[in-house]
Amino acid sequence: MSTSKNKPSWKLRLHEIIYEADTKEGKLFDIVLLIIIIASILLVMLESIESFDTKYHDLLNIGEWIITIFFTIEYILRIVSINKPFKYVLSFYGVIDFLSTIPKYLALIFVGSQSLVAFRALRLLRVFRILKLGRYIGASNKLLLALKASKAKIAVFLFFVVIICVILGTVMYMIEGEENGFTNIPKSIYWAIVTLTTVGFGDIAPQTPLGQLIASVIMILGYSIIAIPTGIVSSEMTKNDMVPDTNTQSCPTCLKEKHAKNATFCYNCGSILNE
Repeated sequence: MSTSKNKPSWKLRLHEIIYEADTKEGKLFDIVLLIIIIASILLVMLESIESFDTKYHDLLNIGEWIITIFFTIEYILRIVSINKPFKYVLSFYGVIDFLSTIPKYLALIFVGSQSLVAFRALRLLRVFRILKLGRYIGASNKLLLALKASKAKIAVFLFFVVIICVILGTVMYMIEGEENGFTNIPKSIYWAIVTLTTVGFGDIAPQTPLGQLIASVIMILGYSIIAIPTGIVSSEMTKNDMVPDTNTQSCPTCLKEKHAKNATFCYNCGSILNE
């Protein structure tokens, strides 16, 4: 392993284990972290079951503290092992890691019956831990890249869908009127959106033959437009498959990933990578 003058070897080693998965220790760390993340999500779900929480509250509380302490240590080690800690702290995953760690500590502040609502909300914040899984699922990175590359096309498509809903909602308001539940244009647009994306909630239904015909067209249109964003993203994912293979190396300075195999320097900042 090569070392830089301004970074101790133990720091490089720690960075390699925590941020990368090319070594046996790095893979083991990722597997353990994945198991703990899944366990923490299961704890949140079990705590939401009142009968289960009442019976096993102490056990669930101990388990949550163990997981919180582990995430705290992980968060600190991630900060310590890089050259620019604030870059990680302010990054997407840095914020997610922070949100995954603080709820249990903040819950100690909100005590008493008057704070039960706030306490419940803090407990639910732990569900953000599921977002920590993203960095360990390779396919998710390709999906994110595809979504990012196709955001302009998807935005145009969504804008087109909004226009359709506004027009059809207004038409339904004119045809059906207040007597059939279409009391105003915003409510009619809401009906058009729900009908286009599903088959309606049943709270509002057209009664006239012309209104039912338009509703049928909207439902069929809803099924047909599902394929459009899917095709856009699939096309971008196909393009991403042609990109050269990369490894799991993460730059210890700027945290950039997806370096080419056998790369020695970071493509973004030029810092030397772990070898």
